[in-house]
Amino acid sequence: MKELPVRKSIRLKGYDYSSAGYYFVTVCVEDGHEMLGKVVVGDAPLRVPFIEFTQYGIFVEAQIRKINHIYPHISVDSYVVMPNHIHMLATIEDGTRRGASPTKAGIPRVVQSLKSMTTRKFGFDMWQRSYHERILRNEEEYKIRWNYINNNPAKWAEDDYFVK
Repeated sequence: MKELPVRKSIRLKGYDYSSAGYYFVTVCVEDGHEMLGKVVVGDAPLRVPFIEFTQYGIFVEAQIRKINHIYPHISVDSYVVMPNHIHMLATIEDGTRRGASPTKAGIPRVVQSLKSMTTRKFGFDMWQRSYHERILRNEEEYKIRWNYINNNPAKWAEDDYFVK
């Protein structure tokens, strides 16, 4: 019998993802399918690109907006829903740990909840198995990620997740 490959964890070993701090989170649609919307260029004189959402993108954005109310100790400071992935800049406030295990608290719980809500709503799992996060170490990293999120639609063709 062939042994299954052992998945390597991409989480920082020993890090408590319910710890106070700033996190940059990316959740991708399975196989890069552009299910959440498409980037269109506006008609205004500045022709600013924006995302025109599908029904999936509308629902995902609504769920992201609810995070601050569902998890009062977590705030999504900025986010963008792109055609095949989402980025969120989240803050976990100090002194709010609830005694849950590190793998089920904070960021992992938010991502798992977002994925399960969309799966329940649409009847299929559109997401890749895992997600990416970066623990932001200082204000400079926070500002870089904030600007990245805000400029993401305008730079879609240069994005790592852009599929030709």
